[in-house]
Amino acid sequence: MRAVSANRRRILSLWLPRLPIERIKRQQALTGAPPEAKPQVVVIKDANALLIHSLDEAAARHGVSHGQPLANARAVCPDLVAHEADLAADAKLLESIADWCDRFTPLVALDPPHGLSLDITGCVHLFGGEAKLMQSVCDALTAHGLTVSAAIASNAVCARTLNRQVHGRIVPDGEEAAAVSALPVAALGGSDAITLGLRRAGLKTIGDVASRGRNEITARFGAAFTRVLAQALGEADAPISPRKVPPDYIVDKRFAEPVATDTVIAASLSSLATMLVAAMAQQGKGARRLEACFFRTDGLVRVIAVDTGQPVTDAAVIDRLFRERLEALNDPLDPGFGFDMIRLAAGRSEIVVQQQRDLDAHVHDNDELSALIDRIAARIGGKRVVVHLPVDTHVPERAALPLPAQHNLAATSTA
Repeated sequence: MRAVSANRRRILSLWLPRLPIERIKRQQALTGAPPEAKPQVVVIKDANALLIHSLDEAAARHGVSHGQPLANARAVCPDLVAHEADLAADAKLLESIADWCDRFTPLVALDPPHGLSLDITGCVHLFGGEAKLMQSVCDALTAHGLTVSAAIASNAVCARTLNRQVHGRIVPDGEEAAAVSALPVAALGGSDAITLGLRRAGLKTIGDVASRGRNEITARFGAAFTRVLAQALGEADAPISPRKVPPDYIVDKRFAEPVATDTVIAASLSSLATMLVAAMAQQGKGARRLEACFFRTDGLVRVIAVDTGQPVTDAAVIDRLFRERLEALNDPLDPGFGFDMIRLAAGRSEIVVQQQRDLDAHVHDNDELSALIDRIAARIGGKRVVVHLPVDTHVPERAALPLPAQHNLAATSTA
């Protein structure tokens, strides 16, 4: 079970500055094409002009810069190879990286266009501390051909401001202002007009801006900019919006060597089911929705989910439901080079209501029927298993309403 610390929140901010061009290079590598030796850039159309949207290191060494017109870039680097931007593909890759980051914390938020924010509060001890956790994340992303900059601070804005300028900075609580004061005002992410206005006023660093009165800054540059400044200085919180609702209970198993055989995967799921049931039993709860996440060594993540009609408190039932689900998959579970982590989570849980089961045959019948519906739903999908409830209408064709049986079985006994 993951425990949440009572300490102040800690955020790991990741920035992938070359994501668009590195996505294209990864695609080129998958096709087996020889690596492009010339400098490469990604261009985007803006006001009838092609501007540099992303560039590789070779282009940067030739003096090409982000936001530069393509014609000017080719003037300093005639051999430049330009690719058209695909924002949807970039967003899809960022989503897949966020899925991979779920192995470290379930609280992962997107920081568009090329960033992520991970709430690592209370889980850093599982990875040997903040420094080791950040190093593990960065090493893995680098191994997959991605350039990454990272920073850890007490809120997302402070960490984001840092990792746009320096890599690997960890800011202790209370030292946010000192950490960002020497950074240029552009690191705050304000508009070009705000950045230019600050520089014309002689405010070149964040510390310069912080030294001026907040009312003065607000009157000139707006309340939104003042709020970002306060967050970067650690004077205000900056909560993240996780892309997924955190599950009620989580258990996971990491492997020193990747696993790929069905026997080991099934045994791991069984042991995780036992751990999950034990964790829920401490609070008298059972699972209504279960999710098994399989993390591959190449970064891909596969999620298998099953729903139940009643709160499940038996590990054997969980094990059987996932066997049914895995056997019925149209797209079989492909381990690739193996899974290095398997996670089982109760996405939704409920308090278990104790009933008299020794003498009430009706309760036994409902239990058996509910278990049968769960197994069928695991194979063919919950929406395909329905019950028909009566509707008060004079139209014969509308006298019965089909609803998912898993969630409406109890209503049939009173209908």
